[in-house]
Amino acid sequence: MIAFSPVVAILGPRQCGKTTLARMILADHYFDLENPRDLARLENPQTALEGLKGLVVIDEIQLRPDLFSLLRYLVDQSLETQYLILGSASRDLIRQGNETLAGRILFLHLQGFTIDEVGVDSWKSLWWRGGFPRAFLAPSDEMANKWLEDYISTFLERDIPQFGIRISPATLRRFWIMLSHYHGNIVNFSELGRSLQIADTTIRHYVDILESTFMIRVLRPWFTNTSKRLVKRPKIYMNDSGLFHRLQGIEQRDLLESHPKLGASWEGYALNQLIQISGLSEDRFFFWATQAGAEVDLFWQSNGKNYAAEFKYNDAPRRTKSITAAMAELELEHLWIIYPGTTSYPIDTKISVTSIREIAGIFHKSIVNAPS
Repeated sequence: MIAFSPVVAILGPRQCGKTTLARMILADHYFDLENPRDLARLENPQTALEGLKGLVVIDEIQLRPDLFSLLRYLVDQSLETQYLILGSASRDLIRQGNETLAGRILFLHLQGFTIDEVGVDSWKSLWWRGGFPRAFLAPSDEMANKWLEDYISTFLERDIPQFGIRISPATLRRFWIMLSHYHGNIVNFSELGRSLQIADTTIRHYVDILESTFMIRVLRPWFTNTSKRLVKRPKIYMNDSGLFHRLQGIEQRDLLESHPKLGASWEGYALNQLIQISGLSEDRFFFWATQAGAEVDLFWQSNGKNYAAEFKYNDAPRRTKSITAAMAELELEHLWIIYPGTTSYPIDTKISVTSIREIAGIFHKSIVNAPS
């Protein structure tokens, strides 16, 4: 991967494991831009970087966006140096990277642990605690909850201002909590604006902040040539199920089973896992819905064919009218219904009920050889 591109950018939220992964690669030179000593070393960045050979890691690159233009010069001057840059804010970094390092940079995304990394027997803990390593690996649920609450406070009080965003932490926290009630639902910016008594444009700005810092996923609708009236507003998901449970004030695992947001929690967890495991770019995923109520939770294309997934928290999912409509309208090659049970089974030749334990196999089938 590193050999393929002179600059590789790993992007993801704070504390998702980017730095740990980078240190495992055994870089020749390492700069952490949150370390005052390393910042001092880079006061004259060309002098500090120009003579270096081998692999150079620059952590928290969003704190020094001016380095992108220098990296372009350096990679064009030497084939003996490669750069691994890590960042916690995606949109501006991708824009700056594409503009300044066009043809020289490869972007990778990291979101935290996935089921195939922690083991299928740990999927319930991963759902409850979320994928942040420190939360998932905490010695108890209480410690995981405490870490997640501290993470929320640190993100709002330190990280957001550090990104140059001037919004009151209390205001953004209130917005984030309110947005969590839309988790798994189509978002209405006007409705949110009325609730908070602020303009739609401000609401969209707040959403952009949380999306670009990897806190939420904005899933766009898929449009098809059809006579049916389609939903055109996006869906919102919290990117981490542990953070979602904290924002919703769900304090204990057993309370989740009876909570009104149980189904939404399951949908967001399984959907995010499927996207992470896929290895595909996140902008290749959509949802599809009509004004009449037919919908499919997740839609993507691969090798010229259409695929979809539904996420159901029940014991024995069945084919519904909505699924039948989606199969016809989207001309799906296959649709998977992901549920928490232990047994996977076909409903017909193009619809399968799949255990969360076997979720990693879906993309092997959809990309290599879709089931018949």
